[in-house]
Amino acid sequence: MKFLRFRVGYALLTLAVFVIEVLIALYVRDRFVRPYLGDVLAVILVYLGLRAVLRISVPGAAIAAFMVAVAVEFGQFIGIVHLLGLSHSTVARTVLGMGFEAWDFVAYAAGAAISILAETAVRRNTSLLPENKA
Repeated sequence: MKFLRFRVGYALLTLAVFVIEVLIALYVRDRFVRPYLGDVLAVILVYLGLRAVLRISVPGAAIAAFMVAVAVEFGQFIGIVHLLGLSHSTVARTVLGMGFEAWDFVAYAAGAAISILAETAVRRNTSLLPENKA
C-alpha cells in the first residue's frame, strides 16, 4: 500500500513519548505538567505515531494530530465517556479525558507547532552533516 511506510526512528520516539505520557498520568498531580504539558505531548505522540506508519507530510501529520486532539476535546465537551458508558473505566477516563478546558486548544496548537519546528530543525541540522561514503 502506497500510503503506509514503517519508520523505526519515529516508532521509537512514539514509544518514548508514550512512556512519558503514562508516567505523567500515573505520578504527576499538578496544575501545569499533567493538564497542559501532557496535552502538548499528546499531540506530539499522535504526530510521531502518524509519521511512524504513514506516508504523510510534516504539516499533514501535525494538522491531523491537532485535529485528533480537537476531536477528543469535543468529546470531553459532550461527555463522551459518560455517553459511551465508560465512566467506570480508568483507561477511558485517562485517554479520553473527563472535562472540557478551552485552554487545552492552546496546548494542542503548541504540540503541533513543536512537532513542525522540531522536524524542521532536525532536517536542517542533518542536512549539514557529511554524507556517508561507505
